[in-house]
Amino acid sequence: MHNKSKHLFNTMIDLTEGPILKGISIFCIPLLLGQIMQQLYNLADAYVIGHFGSISEFAAVSSTGSLSFFVIGFFAGMSVGGGVIISKYFGAKDEKNVERAIHTNFLFGIIASVAGTIVGEIIISWLLRLMDTPDTVIPYSTLYLQIIFGGISMNVMYNICMAIMRALGDSVSPLIFLGVSSILNIALDFLFVGLFGMGVAGAAAATVLSQAVSVVLCILRMTAYKDDYMKLRFKSIKWHGSMMKEVVLQGIPTGIQNSVISIGNMTIQKNVNDFGDAAMAGMGAYHKIEGFVFLPINCLSMALPTFVSQNLGARKYDRAKRGATGSLILGMAFSELIGFVMFWGSHPLLKFFISDETSIEYGMIHARVTSLFFLLLAFSHCAAGVMRGCGKSVVPMVTMLAFWCIFRVTYVTVAIRLFPVFQTISWAYPITWSLSSIVFILFLLFSDWTHSFEKSENKIGSKA
Repeated sequence: MHNKSKHLFNTMIDLTEGPILKGISIFCIPLLLGQIMQQLYNLADAYVIGHFGSISEFAAVSSTGSLSFFVIGFFAGMSVGGGVIISKYFGAKDEKNVERAIHTNFLFGIIASVAGTIVGEIIISWLLRLMDTPDTVIPYSTLYLQIIFGGISMNVMYNICMAIMRALGDSVSPLIFLGVSSILNIALDFLFVGLFGMGVAGAAAATVLSQAVSVVLCILRMTAYKDDYMKLRFKSIKWHGSMMKEVVLQGIPTGIQNSVISIGNMTIQKNVNDFGDAAMAGMGAYHKIEGFVFLPINCLSMALPTFVSQNLGARKYDRAKRGATGSLILGMAFSELIGFVMFWGSHPLLKFFISDETSIEYGMIHARVTSLFFLLLAFSHCAAGVMRGCGKSVVPMVTMLAFWCIFRVTYVTVAIRLFPVFQTISWAYPITWSLSSIVFILFLLFSDWTHSFEKSENKIGSKA
């Protein structure tokens, strides 16, 4: 193996040694930077539309996130599974299967791009009607989603390329490329929406074009890798049935979970829509803020699967437990601090996006109900990360389906008829966070999750 190959293999972070929280924190840094860049896409759209467009246009952009994530989130989850397959063979130094897995993942991205575009364009009108989108907003929402789904291939392929590069130990390139596209997105937002007055069409076009640039940069980087087995070659993109099966099966739980959460959120959005444009704008502005300030917790939940799986694989069970426990406590404490800031400072934060006081009032109502329960949201996300790390990804998937989708939909549907006030919708979040937290804490306390890999190996061995 070439010296360059050895160096690249050594870039994989080893979380089985050294101070636990320090190692997790270092691992989180590239994840955090990437998440910040991703949020800049959303913030740019929201800020520009909020200041240069109408309330209806802002409501259209801010309220369609759960609709687009229903499709985009599924394929983003699938890309995570594909990265795991590459990483497995990369760690085993199986060059043949690394090369095959890279090109299978890229082929899956192409297939997913076509499927995502077709499905997205077909369901736009149906979903908007299902969510009772106000007539004043529907034209803007439809136009925005048509452009977003028309260019969904750029989002899908970026996620695929990012997963491939990170699996090969290259976590810096995706961040650089995403940084370039984020700056471009902001510039195009001001150009298309602020200067040319293109409204939601300009915001959507800016997002798609900037994502296209990031995909081109990713592909150029992947074709330039010096080691042949790591290099992307278009002529090597072929169908490998067994490898495609591995990629799909590994990604399904995370993909389904992403879509399940979006279904619950779409139901919430449907009821928000019934309160009118101001409520839609206020809730949309709130979610922009929450999505940004909660980034450290999201990154912690993304880092925990790697930490847990590495240490359980090394049979360092006590270290895995201490790291999981410390991360859960840290995540809950930090999220509650964020909650206090949101509770007391919601008005100036919301005013950054929208100037309409009625819309701000709706956003403040939601913040006052949910923000002090952020510790439960953090616990649920981080506990789910621990479970994925020990190979129990079905548990968070089923839990999210039961509470964040089915129960949330049932609660809102029934409760809003009994108590037809905006606060009723807001309470759906802390209630379902509480229920999922109960399930997760029972699992972590009373199941032998630290030996889950060992038990799976024993079962396979006994069947053989």
